Amino acid sequence: MENHIVPFVYLLYVLALSVFLGFALISRVPPLLHTPLMSEANAISGITIVGALIAAGSMDANSPLTIFLGVTSVAMATFNVVGGYMVTERMLKMFKSKASHAPEQKKG
Repeated sequence: MENHIVPFVYLLYVLALSVFLGFALISRVPPLLHTPLMSEANAISGITIVGALIAAGSMDANSPLTIFLGVTSVAMATFNVVGGYMVTERMLKMFKSKASHAPEQKKG
């Protein structure tokens, strides 16, 4: 029993450390850099989708719980990527000038 607890505690420690480190890093980012940072986070979520697809479709996925968790992780990462790109696109539109939004008029 003790052999199973040690890896779990280690993984729990890594998770807690990454949450605190991520919060500390994100809270110190200036507002001007949030859009590029979000684009990078979307790229990381894309990698998460690939990893989740591999985990969900592996030959070791025999139990229904493993398959459910794999499908759930694929869905959540996909929602994160799509939502992140939508928010990024909306934020980038805020920086465009009003003249670039107006339709071009034909001369002559």
